[in-house]
Amino acid sequence: MFKNVIVYRIGPGWSAQVAQMEAALEPARFVACGASQEQSAGWVEPRGEAHGPLVEAVGGQLLLKFMTEAKVLPGSVVNRKAQEQVAHIEAITGRKPGKKETREIKEDVRQALLPMAFTKQARINVWIDPVASLLLVDAASQGKADEVVTALVKSLEGLSLTLLNTKTSPTAAMSEWLTSQEPPAGFSVDRECELKAADESKSVVRYAHHALDIDEVRQHIEAGKLPTKLALTWEGRVSLLLTESLQIKKIAFLEGVFDGTSQEKEDGFDADAAIATGELRKLMPDLLLALGGEVVPG
Repeated sequence: MFKNVIVYRIGPGWSAQVAQMEAALEPARFVACGASQEQSAGWVEPRGEAHGPLVEAVGGQLLLKFMTEAKVLPGSVVNRKAQEQVAHIEAITGRKPGKKETREIKEDVRQALLPMAFTKQARINVWIDPVASLLLVDAASQGKADEVVTALVKSLEGLSLTLLNTKTSPTAAMSEWLTSQEPPAGFSVDRECELKAADESKSVVRYAHHALDIDEVRQHIEAGKLPTKLALTWEGRVSLLLTESLQIKKIAFLEGVFDGTSQEKEDGFDADAAIATGELRKLMPDLLLALGGEVVPG
């Protein structure tokens, strides 16, 4: 349910009321691309049931899902078709189209091909913890998360969001954990890491499936390379990859966490959501503590 999350602090003065959220998001419900439309985005049912609610409440946690759709139209195809038209005009008239006319031809070709283009869809999970005032976007990049957050703030009046910020930067904390070989309480260091030089060389050293409690890692850090990614496990229950920008990637719930989850279709969503959010709700305070606590906005 959650693989890569970017965490936001919900600003004061906003309360999560399911009925009001549902009404506010309805006008922005996802509609597939039209014939001449290149992309579309909007909210879909988290449970995956057509015409269902856009906001699901499970154990006091709120779950939403954002969908994007884009027409896949390779530039090479557009260019080839446009060049064919340019060559035809030149052969018929003896006149080679100028730059402006060529651009217009290319745009006409694009519009003509759009109705035949394949579409690519992506779904992004959003989780709101009303008690902790946190919002997590399951996006692999900041750009994707920004698109979701912009749409959410546009629809939900009074909602303000800021990226979570900590007193100790992830880079500084990860450097300390690797140098001292003393991970923070509740966490263990796993076997994946990335170190980058801060100087002009921008050299990168990556370790994968490799022990990190070795002198070589400490020597890289002492020489000025900074950790930008580090794999951790929390309480033997959740593994993750912490990044320099406080993104939490490669989230995996370990063996035993989902034991007892119902295999029935109607129950699976609620059980999976309750377990996943329950584990991450306990993990987040420990991670914030490991990073020196949160810098509260304002």
